[in-house]
Amino acid sequence: MAAKITRRDFLRGSAAAFVGTMMAGTIAGAEEATGMDSWEAFSDTVTLKIPVYDRGAEGVPDVTSNYWTQWVQSEFGDKYNINVEFVGITRSDVMTDYALLGAAGDLPTILMEYDYDKLATWATEGYLTEYDLDQFAQIAPTYYQGMVDRDQLQYVELAGGNYLVLSERPYYESTYTYNTFVRMDWLREVGYDYIPNMASQEYIDAMLAIKEAGIADYPAGGAMLTGVGSDQSYPWRTYPQDEENWVMYGDYQIPSLSSAENKALLKFENQKYNAGITNPEYYTIDSETDKSNFINGTTFAYSGYISASMDWLESFYEQNPDAELAIAVQSTELNGEGYAPAYRANNPFGMMIGFSSLASEDEIKAAMMYMEWMCQDETLETFQWGIEGENFTYDDNGSKVSVEYSEQSSDYKQGYNNSIDYWCIVTASRSTGTIEETIEASLPQNLPQNFNDDVIQHYYNQVQVADYGWAVTDCMFGDSLESVTEYQETLVNLYIELRDKLVVASEDEFDSLYEEYSQQYLDAGYQEVIDERLALFNEGLTTKLPTYDAAVATTFE
Repeated sequence: MAAKITRRDFLRGSAAAFVGTMMAGTIAGAEEATGMDSWEAFSDTVTLKIPVYDRGAEGVPDVTSNYWTQWVQSEFGDKYNINVEFVGITRSDVMTDYALLGAAGDLPTILMEYDYDKLATWATEGYLTEYDLDQFAQIAPTYYQGMVDRDQLQYVELAGGNYLVLSERPYYESTYTYNTFVRMDWLREVGYDYIPNMASQEYIDAMLAIKEAGIADYPAGGAMLTGVGSDQSYPWRTYPQDEENWVMYGDYQIPSLSSAENKALLKFENQKYNAGITNPEYYTIDSETDKSNFINGTTFAYSGYISASMDWLESFYEQNPDAELAIAVQSTELNGEGYAPAYRANNPFGMMIGFSSLASEDEIKAAMMYMEWMCQDETLETFQWGIEGENFTYDDNGSKVSVEYSEQSSDYKQGYNNSIDYWCIVTASRSTGTIEETIEASLPQNLPQNFNDDVIQHYYNQVQVADYGWAVTDCMFGDSLESVTEYQETLVNLYIELRDKLVVASEDEFDSLYEEYSQQYLDAGYQEVIDERLALFNEGLTTKLPTYDAAVATTFE
């Protein structure tokens, strides 16, 4: 296994590149690259191990062995004498699975994840090896050119060497694939012909009206927090953000108890609870029960990712055939309290890919060949859409339309969300041309209601919000952040405990309890986390807060 990268040396030699200075020059020999035309079958069989998320989704084929994994073997592996093996990685416990594989000396040839800090951790753990960018440009010229076109070469370096390959994330400043569906019929029944901002007093008033009308006992619902990514405080921040505050508190993986924005978020949750619109047993409600509550017509809203087949929406209409849903389209205006309709923009890349330090030269070459083969138009289109008549059909306009997942033949059934966990090594979302065409292809078209126009408007409103500087990517750190490694699990669990106490507290005692619990949280390790983040920023080992020509400031104190 390769030697570990010591903290503070990690990225120290390439800080300028990391924060945005494009690597100068061109790759030597890149003009000689011939890609797939230059490939020959390996003389001895090479085993290529590729990770794929196992999400535990019901009805999905075995992620390591199905028609599509066999298709990869027959179309790619057999041609080049490569034995392609897919390695299941538990989506909800990625780091544990990789740690177990690393301890067993059985890492996949490729390691990939959406979160930069995970790659940084793998680098410091010695799981990743340097690769030759010249060689990558020659073996995988299409993939390499994509990184050039997207200005991604600035992110490949760690500790003065090339460790990362970056995939594409179309429309990364927008989170249009994640939507909140609400009961518009309930709102109309109590006198609303629009959806109130869901982070405002007006929302609380609307939920109280629904409760008082006897439509639902606890219309705001509620569910337990489950860990990383909980309580994202973007709408409660001051914009433009203070850069040091963004560095210390902006990362969403450890909730920022002790910050002003987290206090505002939790005070709002406390107000909802004390108003009687949140289910008083919310902390016992898991994600599946939360979804079922919406399907069964007891809660006002439910949020989730859209896809061409959405079984929970189908179930909702079966249970509530006369219901009217609407999508909470992104607002572009401050709410009544002066807060911005802000959200977390995605990273400017999709999957971040590294090569295993346990892999041989031939195995790494096979991995590069696989990445190039995957990004060919014909390969990607087939993997994303499947087989005509089995996985997709054409509509009257000649556009592809996915077959409902429940109606796909078991012989050819795709994996989760149109097999995204296989082709995510190239791109983070399926593209069909224009954003309008992409959204239409990403939504069910046979439901009682059609949401194409709402999601399209949601996207364009988010573009405007991003231009205002209200949708910002989190700070990325060029170090493994030892304090995060040491304290993250403890802090996340402690946050859930303290957060629940704050939510159910009386409004009169909220402020004093927040101060008390903040100190407890800081003492439990959070102070070390924010200090280490700030130290990396001061050493030039982080990204910088973007500036926006059209930046719009929030107005609250």
